[in-house]
Amino acid sequence: MPTAIEIFKHLPKKNCGECKHPTCLAFAMQLANQKAKLEDCPYVSDAGKQALAASSAPPIRLVKVGTGKATLEMGDETELYRHDKKFFHPVRYSIIVPDTLAENDVVSRVQKANAMRFERVGQIMALDMVCVRNDSKDTARFVATVEKVSSSTELPIILASEDPAAIKAACLRISAKVPLISAATKANLTEMAAVAKEFKCPLVVRESNLNDLADMVAKVKLAGIEDIVLDFAPGTLKELIEKSTVIRKLSVKKTFRGLGYPLLVNAPAGNRGVTMGLISTMKYGSIVVFEELLPQMAIPLFVLRQNIYTDPQVPIQVKPGLYPIGNPTEDSPILFTTNFSLTYFTVLGDIDKSKVPVWLQVVDCEGLSVLTAFAAGKLTSEGVVHDMDRSGARTKSKKNVLIIPGMVARMSPKLAELTGMKIVVGPKESSGLPKMLKSLE
Repeated sequence: MPTAIEIFKHLPKKNCGECKHPTCLAFAMQLANQKAKLEDCPYVSDAGKQALAASSAPPIRLVKVGTGKATLEMGDETELYRHDKKFFHPVRYSIIVPDTLAENDVVSRVQKANAMRFERVGQIMALDMVCVRNDSKDTARFVATVEKVSSSTELPIILASEDPAAIKAACLRISAKVPLISAATKANLTEMAAVAKEFKCPLVVRESNLNDLADMVAKVKLAGIEDIVLDFAPGTLKELIEKSTVIRKLSVKKTFRGLGYPLLVNAPAGNRGVTMGLISTMKYGSIVVFEELLPQMAIPLFVLRQNIYTDPQVPIQVKPGLYPIGNPTEDSPILFTTNFSLTYFTVLGDIDKSKVPVWLQVVDCEGLSVLTAFAAGKLTSEGVVHDMDRSGARTKSKKNVLIIPGMVARMSPKLAELTGMKIVVGPKESSGLPKMLKSLE
């Protein structure tokens, strides 16, 4: 890998700062440490791009499946641990649709996949892909099932068969949707790579021995395939953890390109499958294909994924503004909280429990919780008044009552002075809101 000085020679040396680094040399140092992308520099020449391609490429290749709004990206990761920076592309979950199912059952299973969506702290958590598997070993039946699935969902599709002829026949029908082909093995490597190249689809390469897997990847690349996903076919949970970690370390720490690709894991039915899904979510999986995934199994997986793939440097936020809760009128009070998503939804739930209509003013505190924002100087009386004026809160409520969080009771005098409103100090914990709001009626 080039050093920072070698990289610096190919940069424009304008020190414009548009890459968000003060100088070209500082940018070169970040590139050398895999902490920046060459695309961040708008002035680097084509010759420079070509010369630096190797150093600026992420240690794990970005692979895309699907088209348009349904496109899924995976890989392009640069860190071994999330707290070093963040993980960029969440693990994707898929269910299997065997081609041995009756047509009605195929449609029913795909409809359940489409409907598997949950909302948590303002974010939608949903199933990502559908995998059509050639269990029948019958090409015509496989193609018919692929067509039925394709017409029943907008989700990206995985074509699962070790028969290159079956994969080719399916690709002839749906290659425009850029499906993921799974999988190339030692027995069919050449033929499967040819199909992937012909239809420009990403290809899964499957082999349990990592040395052999790297050799197979090299052969697939020689055949002209760049978008590769690895399936190391773990036999045990221990093997899943160990090999996932080895591949990630080799890719990120040693920049070993031979295994620098997203990982796919096939999870069996039942609790073991869920356990594999949980481990893959925590340890570097890119796609988990479930034999079955019931909603009660999916929720903990989705929540874990949401937590791991939330940027630790950027709190989850809701949009600041005035929110009517329970059809409030001019006689309803105003209550404020911060725009930290978890705080907002907790307060929202407790207001709902009270059945008391309220105008909820969400104050912009850069996504911090109430006490943290107050301690950091992000939650001030002036800021609350500014946001209330901006949202027109006092034109919507004529009650002239402002309820403030109990933890910031010391803001009362200043808020009373700035607004002329009656300040009511609410409970320290949101759970006390229902009782307090009912007492105001």
